[in-house]
Amino acid sequence: MSTGITTTLAETPLAGAAPQPRRSPVRSRALRLPRSPKVIAGLAILAVFAVIAVIGPMIAPYSPNETGVYCRTACSGAQAAAAWLQTIVVHPAEQVCNTAGICFGSPAVLAFVPKPPSSAHWLGTTVFAQDVWSQLLVSTRATLLVGFIAGAIATALSVLVGVTAGYLGGNADEGLSLLSNVFLAIPGLPLLIVLASYVPSAGANVIIIALIVAATGWAYGARVLRAQTLSLRNRDFVEAARVSGEGRLRIIVVEVLPNLLPIVASTFLFTTLYAVGAYVALAFLGLAGAPNATPAGLWNWGEMLQQAYPQNAVASGWWWWWLPPGFCIALLGMGLALLNFGIDEFVNPRLRAAGLSRRSARRAGISFRPRLGITPVMHRRGTVAQQRATAGAGADGGGAQGPPA
Repeated sequence: MSTGITTTLAETPLAGAAPQPRRSPVRSRALRLPRSPKVIAGLAILAVFAVIAVIGPMIAPYSPNETGVYCRTACSGAQAAAAWLQTIVVHPAEQVCNTAGICFGSPAVLAFVPKPPSSAHWLGTTVFAQDVWSQLLVSTRATLLVGFIAGAIATALSVLVGVTAGYLGGNADEGLSLLSNVFLAIPGLPLLIVLASYVPSAGANVIIIALIVAATGWAYGARVLRAQTLSLRNRDFVEAARVSGEGRLRIIVVEVLPNLLPIVASTFLFTTLYAVGAYVALAFLGLAGAPNATPAGLWNWGEMLQQAYPQNAVASGWWWWWLPPGFCIALLGMGLALLNFGIDEFVNPRLRAAGLSRRSARRAGISFRPRLGITPVMHRRGTVAQQRATAGAGADGGGAQGPPA
């Protein structure tokens, strides 16, 4: 009889207990998808740069190395409009005659300065009579290729070293951790300068310069992945795979690595951002190969800044020469950072609902409570303790109403 009562109580809803809504699969998926505005904005920025990198060299109106015509002497009208440089008379010509009637003249002193943005040159020209818009379009491809290739190589090294060290443990862990610590202790920029100096032709090859940049950017990601692997290797599903006789390689690839994919993606974005900054720094220092050198280097945003700085473009007010590449570097970094923040919200359970709208959150039973800072934190409506107390009260009332044994 007591068994029947227990069965009845288990199958029927408890008196006074709040009904537990069953979440639909669509709503569950909505909570797992990173639909944060940060992710959308980051993907949009990266998509724009990717399109420019693909079609930029094809739609560039001029060659980035092309030198346009300009007036060797003072000119005006159509000739001045077609020139790629402005000709400014710094000091006019003078002529002085002595008492004997002999005249001595000094020619006019001319200065050639870049032209500001116009319909013929959307971003103006440089002091070398070259089109800035064409250079910016062509430079995007090399900058993005080096950044993403170096990021992929550095991420692969991080996964190989970090996951292997975390899962194997023992001497392998100590040796690989020592290797990571050595690369973390070495300053990145001096090592980049040394490596680039020993490979003078690195600027002409995307793969070589990407390898040089990746050599200094993998150690931090390896440490993060090692720490996460240490927390996963003793989980029940890993122990079950180990007891069933599966090999180490299959356990790492099939069981451990899929649980690290969000962290791997975040590591890739971080190393890509680092690689772009390192490549621009090398080009600005003149170590990534100049486009007019032998072998010819690749046009990139750092090379544009490197050419503008010695010509005193900032102090001279030629903003159209140095501002576009600097703005592109900052915008690309912001896109990668926003995407990385979105993935962090996706990985962190407390931030997983940050990308949901208020209406979707109410449907899913989530409330946003403001905390210190600006990042919303997810809170379920009704705590577990309240639900247990309600369920216990319902069980007591049901037992009092039941028939005696």
